[in-house]
Amino acid sequence: MPQRGGDADSRHDPGPPAEVFAAGEASALLPAPARYDVPLFTKVKVHRDFQAEVARSLYSAPKEYLGQYLDARADSCLVKLHHRGVLVKTHPQAEPGRRMTDPADLPDHKSTYAMRDVASLAKAARRHGENTGIYAERLLDTDLPWTKMRQVYRLLGLARRYGDGPVDTACARALEFDVISVTKIASMLAKATENTPAPLPAAAAAGAARFARDPAEYRTGGTQLALITTEEAAP
Repeated sequence: MPQRGGDADSRHDPGPPAEVFAAGEASALLPAPARYDVPLFTKVKVHRDFQAEVARSLYSAPKEYLGQYLDARADSCLVKLHHRGVLVKTHPQAEPGRRMTDPADLPDHKSTYAMRDVASLAKAARRHGENTGIYAERLLDTDLPWTKMRQVYRLLGLARRYGDGPVDTACARALEFDVISVTKIASMLAKATENTPAPLPAAAAAGAARFARDPAEYRTGGTQLALITTEEAAP
């Protein structure tokens, strides 16, 4: 009986694996992909604005899951939200700092904020007073108006708390000095100073005191004022 590994078997040995791969198999391989799309798996919470944060971006979730935790899977194309193994929402991948909102996920009273309906928000502010509406428009007059929408909501809250009249007056005063700050409006209303005349600036007050004169100094007493020429005034 011939032994294993004898001369008969050695004649059929194809050679070292590296040489066999280089000679016949390497050319048959498909090109490798540019990169492997490694997905991100994380657990996220659906916050009060019906948004969940995944990889520094915000994505809306159905209103039924408000306050609950969802399992998120994100790759370079899609973000998927799961609840107990069931897919409940899919969004296209958004750039960091951006948000993806589906109106169907939101209750009717939340759609204005979430969809950044700036025009309707400014219109709502104008119903509380002409100056209040102008002030809201000034707040929203930026390249990213939705970043100021919370400020307008705060302004509307001040109108509900203090009344339309005081808020409109405070907005008018702030517009006179080109001060666009809801915090300043709130301070004026809390101190009830929206109707107080504004004090003179420090520089103006100092200048007024410097050139102040007693009224008696301007009395001529019926005497004729002499005109002094430059030559007469010279020593």
